[in-house]
Amino acid sequence: MDDKPDPGTLSENSEVLFSFGVIADIQYADLEDGYNFQGNRRRYYRHSLLHLRSAIEHWNMEGSPPRCVLQLGDIIDGYNAQYKVSEKSLELVMNTFQMLKVPVHHTWGNHEFYNFSRNYLTNSKLNTKFLEDQIVHHPETVPSEDYYAYHFVPFPQFRFILLDAYDLSVLGVDQSSPKYQQCLKILKEHNPNSELNSPQGLSEPQFVQFNGGFSQEQLNWLNEVLTFSDTNQEKVVIVSHLPIYPEASDSVCLAWNYRDALAVIWSHKCVVCFFAGHTHDGGYSEDPFGVHHINLEGVIETAPDSQAFGTVYVYPDKMMLKGRGRVPDRIMNYKKENAFQF
Repeated sequence: MDDKPDPGTLSENSEVLFSFGVIADIQYADLEDGYNFQGNRRRYYRHSLLHLRSAIEHWNMEGSPPRCVLQLGDIIDGYNAQYKVSEKSLELVMNTFQMLKVPVHHTWGNHEFYNFSRNYLTNSKLNTKFLEDQIVHHPETVPSEDYYAYHFVPFPQFRFILLDAYDLSVLGVDQSSPKYQQCLKILKEHNPNSELNSPQGLSEPQFVQFNGGFSQEQLNWLNEVLTFSDTNQEKVVIVSHLPIYPEASDSVCLAWNYRDALAVIWSHKCVVCFFAGHTHDGGYSEDPFGVHHINLEGVIETAPDSQAFGTVYVYPDKMMLKGRGRVPDRIMNYKKENAFQF
C-alpha cells in the first residue's frame, strides 16, 4: 500500500463533505497474462480480480466510507466471448463487487459490447439506472430508454451524471437495425480503412470501431440536467467510459463526437470534473473552462505488485483524488466564481 499523505494534511481549513471511489478497465478473464492488440503492453487478466478485491477491502475499511464507487467500464475482457464464458466471468466479478458495502455505478465500455448485446446489458446487473434520482417537476431530465444514462445525488448540492459513450456505435447493436446502419455510415464516412479498428491515416483518429459517440438526443438530455444544476447551484461530476478532452487523452481513444459533448458542458458553469477510462495509461488536464478531465489508469495493465484505483475526497472548494498504485493524486479546484460558501 502506498504511503501517501492523508487528504486531511493536504487541505487545511476545510472539512471533507463526502468521498467516492473510482476504478476503471478491470477487464477480467480467466487467462494467462497476455498483451494488447499491438503486442507491446502487458495485460494481467486473472490478477485484475485480485486488484478489485484489494480496492474493495480498502473502501470498506475507510473510517468514513465512500458514498458510492464509480466503475468506469470494461469490467470483463472481450476474450471471454471467444471462450464462451462471458456470463460466468461477469458473475464472478459481480459477486466480488457484492463485498462492497456501498452502491456501485457501472458505466458501459466497448468490452461490455464485445461480450453482450445492448439488450442483454439493459437486463443485467450492469444496469444501475435504478439508482438514479428523479428531478422533481422537471420531466425533461428523464432519459430515453434508447441510451444508458442517468444522474444521481450522493450528497446535497452534488449531482453525478453517467453518460453512454456507445449510444452511437456499431457494437452491441443488431446489424439489421436502422441504428446500426446509421452508425456504420458515420464510422465509414470518417474511416475509409478496411480494418475499422485501425486509425491509420485518419485526420480524426477517434473514428474507430472500438469507440462510439453520444446521440443528439442524449446531448439534449445532458443539457437539460446541467441547466437544472446551474439553476440550483449544484456541482456536477460526469462519468463516461470514453474521454472527451484531447489534452487528457490519446487521440485514438476519444469519443467520436467529443466536441459536441464539450460544447454542451462548456455552456454551463456547474461541471467540476469528467471521469473516463478506456486509455489504460491515464491522463489529466484542466480545460479552458475550468473542468478537470481525469482518465483513470486501467486495472488490466497494472502489475501484481501495484494497484489502480482512487478515492475522491470532496471539499467545499475542491475535490481531491487520492490515488493508489499507478493512479496519481490530483487536486481539482472549483472554478473561482463557483466555490461554495459554507
